[in-house]
Amino acid sequence: MQSIKAWGVALCLATGALQPALAQEPCVPGPNALGVSRTVEIDTSAGPRFGFQYNEQNFLADGEVVLTFDDGPLRAYTRPVLEALAAHCTKATFFLVGRMAVADPEMVQEYARRGHTIGSHTWSHAKLGAMTPLKARAEIELGFSAVQQALGKPLAPFFRFPYLSDAKSLLTHLQTRQIGTFSIDIDSKDFRTRDPGTVHRRVMADLARQRKGIVLFHDIQPSTARALPGLLADLKAKGYRVVHMRPKAEAATVAEFDAQAQQEMAKRRKTEVAQPLAKRSLTWPVTKGLPVQAAAANPGEAQTPAAKQAPRPIPRSNANDDWFSNIWR
Repeated sequence: MQSIKAWGVALCLATGALQPALAQEPCVPGPNALGVSRTVEIDTSAGPRFGFQYNEQNFLADGEVVLTFDDGPLRAYTRPVLEALAAHCTKATFFLVGRMAVADPEMVQEYARRGHTIGSHTWSHAKLGAMTPLKARAEIELGFSAVQQALGKPLAPFFRFPYLSDAKSLLTHLQTRQIGTFSIDIDSKDFRTRDPGTVHRRVMADLARQRKGIVLFHDIQPSTARALPGLLADLKAKGYRVVHMRPKAEAATVAEFDAQAQQEMAKRRKTEVAQPLAKRSLTWPVTKGLPVQAAAANPGEAQTPAAKQAPRPIPRSNANDDWFSNIWR
């Protein structure tokens, strides 16, 4: 694979994957398939930031888009999203919520089997900018550990803030942890409507103005699940090209949060045995106020168990409750 360094990323000329594929099936695009124009290998060692909020990294040429999806998995809508992408032999990046990943690890592994990139979107979709740095770091770290537990292997060191609500101390923490932060350029606003046509028109109109960018969808939204087949066809018809992001290195998780994620997975398996239909439920009834300890800000400390101290619960903010109770909007 040949690559060149530019703006903190290596632009790869071949697709390849550092995250080992889980029995990926080859896809041969037809003449009307969107496909993948090129793959970008993201070097997160310096904690780069992408998207309109930061305007620090720009690896897209005119007419290029990156497809991203937040908040999953939610099987009823994630599956048709994956089918629509597969029909076009194209790839996306999914930023998963930890407790959603614990709810359906099989679906998490399905993302990987289909060759998509998997990042994290916190443990419970809390609004981090409204939390103390200590609790917010715990949300970040437990999110990575939970997704890794569900996936069964390391994920990409890619992170997106829920509600795009960041804070300087958290950006510094992510940087010391060698994690890339991804904002957006194009917002589908799919959570505001059930109408797939509205989602389709909004994305295409914004792209017509900006001509390129990181596009945000949510694979927990019915509007996106229904809009995606036509939207992908329209992107192809109008000459847009998909760029797929892959990590140069894998994410490192924190031992204490790995242990907590393992506990949540064990609870899930125990309930599945007792209640077989629980596996089909909307989401997993994870513990409210899960005891956690704050992740260390120092990257060397962050990859070792923290000193024993009184457990600190992850709060359930109003913003988080609104997100989780309204995913069927």
